[in-house]
Amino acid sequence: MIAAAIFFAIAALGGIVMALIRFSGRDYPPVFLAVIHGVFAAAGIVTLVVAALAPGVALSIRIALILFVGAAIGGFSLVYFHAKSRPLPISYIVIHAFVAIIAFIILIVGIMSRTQPT
Repeated sequence: MIAAAIFFAIAALGGIVMALIRFSGRDYPPVFLAVIHGVFAAAGIVTLVVAALAPGVALSIRIALILFVGAAIGGFSLVYFHAKSRPLPISYIVIHAFVAIIAFIILIVGIMSRTQPT
């Protein structure tokens, strides 16, 4: 789960840069940055799927996974706009980021509650 959190944190850094690029007035970020963001997010999802399937895993981890998959679906919709060379809708970016941030917070809380000594 920690590896998944690291992958998502790296993806988040790329996401922040891409959001800033869009908010600065450019229609969309460079393709290489979007690809790197997507690869790290996908690695995080795959890693989290493996962890979430383990017996006894906290419900919060599974909830985070579901939210990350939702964020990924939103990300694919942004890829569609990018592929069509259309400006990325800022509302989509904000919703995508919001869902991913909530998922990340839930993941971190789940990891922290699992690793605290009793």
